[in-house]
Amino acid sequence: MRTRSLLGIAIAVSLLAQQREIWNAPQEPFRIYGDTYFVGTHGLSSILITSKTGHVLIDAALPESVPQIAEHVKKLGFRVEDIKLILNSHAHYDHAGGIAKVQHLSGARVAASPWAAEVLRKGEVLRTDPQFGIIEPVDRVAPRIEILKDGETLHAGGVQVTAHFTPGHTPGGTSWTWTSCEGSRCLNLVYADSMTPVSNDSFLFTRSKEYSTGVADFNRSFAFLEKTPCDILLTPHPDISKLWEHLEQRSTKPDAFVDASACRALAASSRDALKKRLAREAGSK
Repeated sequence: MRTRSLLGIAIAVSLLAQQREIWNAPQEPFRIYGDTYFVGTHGLSSILITSKTGHVLIDAALPESVPQIAEHVKKLGFRVEDIKLILNSHAHYDHAGGIAKVQHLSGARVAASPWAAEVLRKGEVLRTDPQFGIIEPVDRVAPRIEILKDGETLHAGGVQVTAHFTPGHTPGGTSWTWTSCEGSRCLNLVYADSMTPVSNDSFLFTRSKEYSTGVADFNRSFAFLEKTPCDILLTPHPDISKLWEHLEQRSTKPDAFVDASACRALAASSRDALKKRLAREAGSK
């Protein structure tokens, strides 16, 4: 039995290593719209919003992604040292794992929701996380982390972004909105946090004592997506917002990233995924 157990662990470790390699696959950086750029890997988003007096970075992928992110910032003609503020969608290792290293390189402020800030300070997976026990912790970030309020607008250099708490995937999930302009044309950009009901095998959204508000939180997050102004949708996993499909189309369709229905479509598909998950939970009683 012990041999089988060790074999299972070895297989799990190997699969995780393969997944990390896929997520961290190289990707050329590019402008999304106006002062907003993609500087992440092929499998994980990292968004740079720039200004002449300082930049904002949303998400920093895996710890091993940081050299790629830093090189992308430089390749686009910017300096890592001019990143003044680092933000996060949700505090899992594949999106927040690189924050500590980017903070060290840039000296930037880090701001997060109360729940996410606790994760980043402790470098632990909290028991209130639906994926507790199946994901690894993030690298600890310097203890001084600014605590966000829902709806708060943050400023760094000439950049202005607004936080919207969108929990469900984690209790501390945060989506971000801002405006980017090209000439006189300004568009509303939304970086929507993950809204999938993923968990460890024993977690039940309908009966969790650790995270009893999960279903209600998801529904509030879907409502945010349905009502927020949304010209361009971006997501922590770029394929969810069809980023690569849109990038390929842009050679013949300049406005390929623009889709005012994208946020509502994501809300609808996320509602459907939650509905199916809750039905399975009901069937397991």
